This record gives sequence, C-alpha cells and structure tokens, in this order.
Amino acid sequence: MTDTSPRPVHVIGGGLAGSEAAWQLASRGVPVVLHEMRPVRATEAHQTDRLAELVCSNSLRSDDAEYNAVGLLHEEMRRCGSLILRCADAHKVPAGGALAVDRDGFADAVTTALAEHPLVTIERGEVAGLPPEEWDSVVVATGPLTSPSLAEAIRALTGEQSLAFFDAIAPIVYRESVDLSKAWFQSRYDKPGPGGTGKDYINCAFEKDEYRAFIDALITGEKVDFKEWEKDTPYFEGCLPIEVMAERGIDTLRYGPMKPVGLTNPHRPERRPYAVVQLRQDNALGTLYNLVGFQTKLRHAEQLRIFRMIPGLENAEFARLGGLHRNTFLNSPRLLDGSLRMKALPRLRFAGQVTGCEGYVESAAVGLLAGRFTAAERLGRALATPPQTTALGALLNHITGGAEAETFQPMNVNFGLFPPVEERIKGRDRKLAYTRRALADLAGWLAEDPPV
Repeated sequence: MTDTSPRPVHVIGGGLAGSEAAWQLASRGVPVVLHEMRPVRATEAHQTDRLAELVCSNSLRSDDAEYNAVGLLHEEMRRCGSLILRCADAHKVPAGGALAVDRDGFADAVTTALAEHPLVTIERGEVAGLPPEEWDSVVVATGPLTSPSLAEAIRALTGEQSLAFFDAIAPIVYRESVDLSKAWFQSRYDKPGPGGTGKDYINCAFEKDEYRAFIDALITGEKVDFKEWEKDTPYFEGCLPIEVMAERGIDTLRYGPMKPVGLTNPHRPERRPYAVVQLRQDNALGTLYNLVGFQTKLRHAEQLRIFRMIPGLENAEFARLGGLHRNTFLNSPRLLDGSLRMKALPRLRFAGQVTGCEGYVESAAVGLLAGRFTAAERLGRALATPPQTTALGALLNHITGGAEAETFQPMNVNFGLFPPVEERIKGRDRKLAYTRRALADLAGWLAEDPPV
C-alpha cells in the first residue's frame, strides 16, 4: 500500500511562535518535527527546557476585543484554534483588563499538548547553520535569541545585515515580603478583567520627595556595561529599561508605568498618590508578583538597593532580578514574501519575533499564520492571506511589505496598521468599528481553511 500521508515539516524553535506553528500544522494533518535546542544549548534569557517559556513579562496585554487591537488579536487567534491562547485562558491569573498567566502552568500546558499530539515529534538539539537540503519545508521560529550559527548562515544567504535591539526583563518579588501596611490591592479604575476581581494588582504609592529620590537613584545607579559590538544597538521603545525612561525627564515615569490615576490609597484616602508602582500576579498560587514596567539593566546589587526604596518593598525578597538581552530580527519587508517565505530560499518560512513583530501575542500570531500557510502548501491547497482589515492580516502586511524596509523596526499590533474606517466615526466608536469589521472579515477567511 502506498503511503499518501504528507512528508513532515520541520519547525525550528519551541517558543511561542514555533509551538503555535507546530500546532496549526498538526491540526491540519501534517506531521511535524519540532526542534528545540534547550536544554542541550542554553540561551541568555531562558531558565527551563519547557516549550513556550515566557522570559519577560507574564502578561499577554489587554484582553479587550472590542476597543483594543491586541485584545482583538487574542479573539482572532481563539477563533483560529490557537494553542497559545487556549493554554493562556486555562492558566490566567488576575491582572485587571489584561490577560496574564501563571508562566509555569502555561508552559507546562503547551509542552504537554505538543508532546502528546500523535503528529508532533519533539527533537532536542541545535540546528546549526541552514537546515539540511532534504528538509524541503521548514518554519524558522528561532525567536529573538537565534543561535549565532543560524543567524550567520541567514545573513550570508541574504546579504542583508540582521537588525538588533535590546530587550529588558522585569524583576519578580515574593508576595509575602510585600508590606501591606503601606501597599494595597486594587486594579486601575477597579477594572476586573479576565479572571480578576478589580483588586488584581499590588500598589505601592510614592510621596513627591520619595519619588524624586527614587528617580535620582535610578539615574545614578550602576548599570550593566555593553560589549563593544553592542554599543550601537537601540532599545525597543515598548520595552525600555526603567532607568532609561527616568533619564528622559523627572515626570516621564509618572506619565508612564508609574502613573497614579484610577487608584486610591486606603492608607491615605484623603491624598492622591504622587506616583504608583504596580505589581502584577505572576503565578497561579499568587506567591510571586512582577514589577510592571520595571525592565532594567541595573546591576543586581543596585536593583536590590534601589527597588527597596519603593514604599512597601523595603524588605522585599526577589525571586528573580531584572536583566537585559540582545534581540535579533530580519529586515522582513525586504527578505520575506507575503506568506512569510524567504525570497532567496522559499523552502524556509519564518515566524515570530525573528520576523520583526514585537510582543508575545504578535509572535504567536505570526507562528499561527506560518503554520497555516505551510500546511496549505504541504497539502496542495491554495490559502489566501488574511484580509488586511483583520488584526492577523494587518500585522502580516506590516511585516511583509507595509513597513518601509529602510527604517523597519519591531512593532506591536495597533489600529494604525489597519485600513481606515469611515472618517465620520470617532473615538471609541471608531475602535469598535475596526474590531467588528475585523471579526466579520475573519469569518470568511477561516471558512477557506478548516482544520482536519
């Protein structure tokens, strides 16, 4: 009897994008070999060998599918059968209007789902250099920490220098070490969000003098030195170190992650806080909380000294201190076609942050698209790109041609990437018009690509 099953597709990288791509392929009846180099080769940021490990924040950001572009992307991915969103929903923790997860439970769930799928084989070990020629269909989802040998091979193939930026990690504290005689539980404007109660964050309030002393400490604190080859690498604006924001002006943080609006300090209800640090639950047990917006390149000893200046954190114990790592991504508008294939070598399709999208959700979304495009190709089907009016389509268009190749930089999904709606629609109604149009148009695209 002739074996008519499709040949396996190789997915390189077991992060959010690679895991999602593998799931979409297997869900369409295409065998997958998922290559993850950890634990054989470690990275600068990961701590475990689990698939889809979250190395920075545990938040997938807003879950508002009516008025927020990333919340819309969540909903589109749910309707596409996303493994990442399914596991995130199953392991969500209180986070106001955001979708945040217990990072261990989330990664365990993704790892288990893929390990137990009959069409998925997980192989541990680094794919050094370009994939072997006999791998005729490959999804490269190596993320921002692509191994040097593979990055150099891609650079040599394309003749294009990779772009790079720095990404920083926020510290995590033990909940029991927070002084609740000074801090309190409250979501901004008491908004409960998915899995929340309206009291989802721990809040630490500054008086004016305390805040100014804290800013001075951030600016003068000893930072990690850059290597010579790193000195011209920029930061991604959406994930700036806290001390870099402090250097931009005394009130920058008060209008950013430390804004005091929508919060009332029950210990001093008669006075509005001058600035507020928020801590978001990081695991299902509620024993760990991360400092929201506190990515940092401060040296570890300085982090302990400076962050314990925060009212309520004077005796804080840290489960993890902040850090900094260098991210690498392709000039995708120049190098990739509309379905994420490398123009110079079409058997390679790219997915996730290595394509120049920014954010957990965006990374997984591009993995979802890469998986679907590759599955359709393997099965001899035609699959159009999703309409640009959808969050998936708008993000894909930006990566593969909507952005200027000369100035291409990582970007989160936002309504500015969508074709405009009618001029007369304003304010919140305009955002609602975007999301309603997107979900209506997504339905037609999904009807063209059903799972097995």
